[in-house]
Amino acid sequence: MKQFELTAVVWKEGKAYVSKCTELGVASYGKTPEKAIVALGEAVELYLVNAEKLGFFEDVKPSIVSAARFTSPLHIQI
Repeated sequence: MKQFELTAVVWKEGKAYVSKCTELGVASYGKTPEKAIVALGEAVELYLVNAEKLGFFEDVKPSIVSAARFTSPLHIQI
């Protein structure tokens, strides 16, 4: 079994909380932030299992194994 440390971003949208794994672009939701994170974990797990089965795991692997990852605010003015 492989274990990965990924990033979850959570925000409120209407009455639900949306969660997104920034490394993979996988998203989910829940009624609370905690439930949104649990649902995201399940979605990411399914995504990675399918990536292995479909043969594109090596394509996404660099974004989930790199030790040089960080998050930062991005300021945009339009």
